[in-house]
This record gives sequence, C-alpha cells and structure tokens, in this order.
Amino acid sequence: MPVQPLNEKENLLSSAPEQSATSTQPRITSAAEVIAALGDRLVDSFHKDDLWLRVRTDAWKSSMRTLRDTLGFHYFCFLSAIDWMPSPFGRGEDDPTEPTPVRDTTIRSGYAGGDTRMQVFARVMNPVTHVGVIVKVDVDDTHPSLESLHDVYAGANWHERETHEMFGITFDGHPDLRNMYLPMDFEGHPLRKDFPLLARMIKPWPGIVDVEPLPGGGAEESADES
Repeated sequence: MPVQPLNEKENLLSSAPEQSATSTQPRITSAAEVIAALGDRLVDSFHKDDLWLRVRTDAWKSSMRTLRDTLGFHYFCFLSAIDWMPSPFGRGEDDPTEPTPVRDTTIRSGYAGGDTRMQVFARVMNPVTHVGVIVKVDVDDTHPSLESLHDVYAGANWHERETHEMFGITFDGHPDLRNMYLPMDFEGHPLRKDFPLLARMIKPWPGIVDVEPLPGGGAEESADES
C-alpha cells in the first residue's frame, strides 16, 4: 500500500515551541521529514492528532532506533497490541434462546492499515517539540513475534511482558517474559478476541432473568393439588 501524501496541514510543528539555539536535540520540521527518515521501512502513514506510521515487521526495531537517535523521539509513552479480529462470541449480549446471529468477520486494521489479525503499536514523543508518533507493525498470525525494544527504550520492558501475557506475542531478545498478572500455567491469552469470557457464557449480558420460585411455593402447590 503506498504511503499517503501529506498536505500542508500536516506540519507537525505548526504550534511547537521554538528550540534553543544551544540545544542538541534534533528538531522535527514536518511529517514529511519523519517519513523521509524511515525510507522504505515505512509501509503506510496517516495523520490524525499524532502521526501514525506502519513499518515493515523486519524493520520494527531499526525504525524505533531511528526515531530515537536521528529524530529526537526520546520519550517512550507506551507499547501494546490489538487483535482486530471481530469476536466470534459477539459482545456477550445475544439472547441464548434465539438463533446465533450472522456476524461480520471482516478485519479492519484502523489507521495506516494492516495485513494481519494482530498488530503491535508504540507511542513515542519528542520532548523538545512535544510531537508524538504512533508506530504500528504487523505480527505473524501463526507465530506472532517481534524484536524486543527493551534496549532501545528501557520503558518497553514491562509493556512487552504484559503484551506477551495478554496477547501471546513473543518479543525476541527480551530478558524476562514471565507473566506479570496471571499464573505461569494459565492457558490462553485474555485479550485475544477468541478467548472465551466465561462470565458471559454462564450468564449472558443483558441476559434472560431467571425467576426463582418463592419460598414455600412448592409446598403450597402440593397442598392445592391434594
């Protein structure tokens, strides 16, 4: 997919503060400059509030390093993942007495597109210009894995652990991917769309109200029948 062209409104520094002449921080002048720095590593882009960038899977780590070292995006905000597959269970609001409705199974990958069911994304910011970018990347559906960013952004360490635990995505080179919240023998990854929410399976929401007989009702009915 070709990179979307950028217009004049997409100047990232239209309201950014002036940089000190003695500052050693790189200054970003436009979205086009960010895109040019990533070159053929960039797959697609979209500008809405932040600049959204989708990079090649094999260029994930090098792209993030370029953003930090060349363009001054030194501040790490967060890293997570998203499963774009529509839930096969719906929203837990279906009436269990009715036929299962036909569900839309189309995968829509949001800003800057995507070719896989799951994507990892990270937001970083330039602390001088206050410009933020969100970088997203496709991960393989069968064996989801990426290079770890823990040695590029130290703050990514725990974010990658949580993403591994909740989505089952492996971060190659990470020093410790043990679970943070769930027992190590827990089966499944709760934030995947195909992970069954047991509470909704037991009692759909909003479900059918179970009306229990009043206390003694059974005894009174037996007496009437006799």
